[in-house]
Amino acid sequence: MSLASAAEPLVSASALQACLGDLSFQRGNADDTARALRVLIDARLDRLPLPGRGATRERWRALGAVAAFDLALVKLYEGHTDALAILAELDEKHHASNEAWGVWAAEPPNARLAAIGNPESDDVLLHGVKAWCSGAASVTHALVTAWNERGEPMLAAVDIRQPGVKVTREGWFAVGMQASASVDVHFDNVPARRIGKPGSYVERPGFWQGGAGIAACWFGAAAGIARFVEKGARRGADPHKLAHLGAIDATLCATVALLRETAAFIDREPQANAMLAAMRARLAAERCAAHVIEHAGRALGAAPLCRDDHFAHLMADLPVFIRQSHAERDEASLAEHLLEREPDSWKV
Repeated sequence: MSLASAAEPLVSASALQACLGDLSFQRGNADDTARALRVLIDARLDRLPLPGRGATRERWRALGAVAAFDLALVKLYEGHTDALAILAELDEKHHASNEAWGVWAAEPPNARLAAIGNPESDDVLLHGVKAWCSGAASVTHALVTAWNERGEPMLAAVDIRQPGVKVTREGWFAVGMQASASVDVHFDNVPARRIGKPGSYVERPGFWQGGAGIAACWFGAAAGIARFVEKGARRGADPHKLAHLGAIDATLCATVALLRETAAFIDREPQANAMLAAMRARLAAERCAAHVIEHAGRALGAAPLCRDDHFAHLMADLPVFIRQSHAERDEASLAEHLLEREPDSWKV
């Protein structure tokens, strides 16, 4: 059965908010974060509409709702739901169950997995170290990038509960996003299954569609922070606080307009290369997040940073999360691709 089966209702942002609102949840705690992910999976609130199937905006609203609640949780939730979308796109053999998935695709030069075995076979053995493995201590399965014996990049699905998998406590010292537990994982000839053909992970349309979904997470958290400023202004606002709220509103509205446009493009042309659209959305959401963080801190001062657990964690986690962006390198890459065509997107 398809993950996007019409028999299964679409998960809404409001349903997620209601479920999360009922949780007993300690922010900054990796165990609580893992338990919250399991609650969402067991409630089937992980069955988001797939990108490019006509409801991408609803998918992103759901991601944004979880992000506004907690960024470490959405790091795990987005990875899990992205894995389900990847499997739906590349692996007809997979059937949805209650597994908890991660997507571990970082490729630092000192931490690359080897996929040992016949490059034509679906069965491989994974060996080496994988870095930045979010939720490694709590997920049951992962999609990991690796390199086969021909030196080709590939994607593999692996059950990380097997012998030969060692989840470390290494590789993460940041205070922000600490509960995402994005650590190093060692693989010692661990059986795995190849997903798709070599290179298909990055060549598929869903690669950039999923990349744009990260922007929805950043935006959702920024909007969550903005709510605190709005509430503070309603309780009593001087001209300075109102000015900060106005600046926040302007950047949020501009960014959400771009996200809506990007989601509409993905649904309208699901097989198109969404790289330019995704990069614009990500860079805009990154700048929006940084803008909101700065204005919110100046508008509200130290009190909520020190006394409000929710606000404090959003403000500490979001600057770390947006560094998943490659900053000026992404801006330069966007410009290079822009110069290859007429920038008609600048027209009103």
